Amino acid sequence: MKMVSWNVNGLRACLQKGFLDFCQEADADFLCLQETKLQDGQLCLDLPGYRAYWNFAVKKGYSGTAIFAREEPLDVTYGFGGEIHRQEGRVITAAYPDFYLVCCYTPNAQRGLERIDYRMEWEDDFRAYLLELDQKKPVILCGDLNVAHQEIDLKNPASNRGNAGFSDQERGKMTELLAAGFLDTYRFLYPDKTGAYSWWSYRFDARTRNVGWRLDYFIVSQRLQSRISKADILSQVMGSDHCPVSLELNI
Repeated sequence: MKMVSWNVNGLRACLQKGFLDFCQEADADFLCLQETKLQDGQLCLDLPGYRAYWNFAVKKGYSGTAIFAREEPLDVTYGFGGEIHRQEGRVITAAYPDFYLVCCYTPNAQRGLERIDYRMEWEDDFRAYLLELDQKKPVILCGDLNVAHQEIDLKNPASNRGNAGFSDQERGKMTELLAAGFLDTYRFLYPDKTGAYSWWSYRFDARTRNVGWRLDYFIVSQRLQSRISKADILSQVMGSDHCPVSLELNI
């Protein structure tokens, strides 16, 4: 089973930059998108062989997630928790007989950590939600989680310490999530691999120089460890300031 996750930074723009060609080439069973920046009815996108599930933000041109699935899920849930977490279209959960697939676009703490208090609330509530799911069946979480967990996960850790995405608070919450029974699939397979990034600033020719951050993940319940076949960062794929990441599981 092959899954792909991609922050497309505006799906309508990404469609003009080879999105459909990538989908055909990837040939994935699941395609999970973040930051679609769409409202309901703004885009009619039919991917042959896939069923589409969308979660839209209340605010126009902001956030948003989608799952394209070849196999129809048993159930689909949009958002999680209280109303405070349901305004920005950030989470979709698709239930299957043997697992839950959760597509997530985690809130950014913003410049100067202006939104760090909400980010911490989100992290605690979202971890509780994942643990609740995990009690029923294994969880596969993917998406732009807006954190570089370890120093190896960004080019310039020293100068970015304390900035959004690399604050001690955000990194600590990722540590808590993994300690609660989850596994970072890419780091499980490649614990020491450097230069493995999934996001680059549009400024200063950062992508060409590979001055990036690893913000996009596939995280799974630890009991799926033996099922992990392959994890990859598809840095050659253009169309967004993020690149897709993929996971193959023997399920």
